[in-house]
Amino acid sequence: MKLGLQLGYWSAQPPADAEQKMVEADKLGFDIAFTAESWGSDAFTPLAWWGSRTSRIRLGTSIVQMSARTPTATAMAAITLDHLCGGRLALGLGLSGPQVVEGWYGQPFGKPLARTREYVDIVRQVLAREAPVTSDGPHFPLPYRGENALGLGKPLKPIVHPLRADIPILLGSEGPKNIALTAEIADGWLPIYYSPRAHTMYREWLDEGFARPGARRQAEDFEILANCSVVVTDDRDTVLDAMKPMLGFYIGGMGAKDMNFHKNVFARMGYEKEADQVQDLFFEGKREEAIAAVPRQMVADISLVGTREQIRDELPMWEEAGVTTLVVGARSLDEMRTVAEVILG
Repeated sequence: MKLGLQLGYWSAQPPADAEQKMVEADKLGFDIAFTAESWGSDAFTPLAWWGSRTSRIRLGTSIVQMSARTPTATAMAAITLDHLCGGRLALGLGLSGPQVVEGWYGQPFGKPLARTREYVDIVRQVLAREAPVTSDGPHFPLPYRGENALGLGKPLKPIVHPLRADIPILLGSEGPKNIALTAEIADGWLPIYYSPRAHTMYREWLDEGFARPGARRQAEDFEILANCSVVVTDDRDTVLDAMKPMLGFYIGGMGAKDMNFHKNVFARMGYEKEADQVQDLFFEGKREEAIAAVPRQMVADISLVGTREQIRDELPMWEEAGVTTLVVGARSLDEMRTVAEVILG
């Protein structure tokens, strides 16, 4: 089992200790460190800034939102950063949701699977640098032939020669069809919530993608980098209860009433009734009651919380479920050291 560090996106201002955490993760043997973006800080800039202090650890985006940049702009950033870090970049991409895509970026959210496939294909064309980049669209036509086009667009190859044509592309996906597409066209999967108890469900969707003609990888060389809160404690229940507010927010408030992908994940895990209740209470303005309605076991299913012995006893379940990397947050450097000791030995 490998470890990843999730530094996330910023709140009102930059986190004061993110650089220290990334440097410490490099020293402790973490395999990868991630930055993220929502509708504030971007993912690439902090990754380059903090990553410049490291020498070994992989640098990942979890995730770059596809609607924020054209595919060629994302590929340019990836080529640039991969050169600067000496070939350590892992490019994590994701769709986000309609509220952000249409409300913040002013882009359509419709046909997300087709948009993802087209986007990844263009990025890979840029990285390969074998020919001028073209795309028949319809979502990202190159050259552009739509409204107000002058008809002067010319297919181009990147000026910069990519350091690696095979920069790993990881996809953040949640629904069955999107996960199958991830297995077909990507090098790894970034599930925001993962329960090893439901691994047979995930495996069915992944296997569908691996079986498609032209699938890029198979299960044995495909990464699953799962977000997982790892907390060493003698007071397991108190820690699990403290983790409920964030989960309640994602289930209840991160998405529209009839289109909340995070809520759907937990419904598929077997918590449909509970997820409905959390969302209903959240939309009624009863935030505290919504948080209280999050079952403790739901939190436990996606976490490793307990004594060192309990965590080590449960760790094989994650490995057997196909997880290659546990991506953890950290409140302090001491917590990172403890997690590294327990997971990496």
